Amino acid sequence: MRIDILTLFPSMFDGVFSESIIKRAIDNKLVDINIYNFRDYSKDPHHSVDDTPYGGGAGMVLTCQPIFDAVNDLKKDNSKVILLTPSGVTYKQKLAYDLSKEKHLIIICGHYEGFDERIRTIVDLEISIGDYVLTGGEIASCVLVDSITRLIPGVINEESHINDSFNDNYLLDYPTYTKPADYNGLKVPDILLSGDHKKIDKWRYQKSIEKTKELRPDLLEKDGDNYEVCNKEEK
Repeated sequence: MRIDILTLFPSMFDGVFSESIIKRAIDNKLVDINIYNFRDYSKDPHHSVDDTPYGGGAGMVLTCQPIFDAVNDLKKDNSKVILLTPSGVTYKQKLAYDLSKEKHLIIICGHYEGFDERIRTIVDLEISIGDYVLTGGEIASCVLVDSITRLIPGVINEESHINDSFNDNYLLDYPTYTKPADYNGLKVPDILLSGDHKKIDKWRYQKSIEKTKELRPDLLEKDGDNYEVCNKEEK
């Protein structure tokens, strides 16, 4: 997979993609991540990329020309162009899976008071990572790249992300433990030491249900079928 990020602040990505799983994915040529400053595409003598909004108002708005030219330069037949914006669809794990199957992603990071509305005409998908406002799309793009890269085949063990929170319908992940079995009187549940994997799987599923009901009951309410299944499993 190739991921191209269009930003006004390339240095914000220094170090983010040079550590841990993403670095290994890059080194193993499973993902190719490129950072582009779309100011470099500006035809303005001063390389300006923003201007005042028609009709008045506070702040500056990103202009069409640099972003249009950057996307046109990078886009291929198999590209999907993503705009990071508070008005986009809320980012979920299922969307991360869908995007991990793409061949080429172009991610546009916004800044200032927003985009010229016409930029939306060259975009395939608008995404928001949550109901809050950031100073720009750079941090949000790191969220996308991290969540997508780990799902690319060969990046991590498939079992690791199959058992993630939000991956089993709307359930949070079950609690996990490691050695020692007794730490300062805090003991690992006996069932996990039993070696009975069928019972362990059932225990983990029950714990996922309990954890979700306690911490994120809203996740169950979003899917009536899942809520009914969880209720039956608990009884």
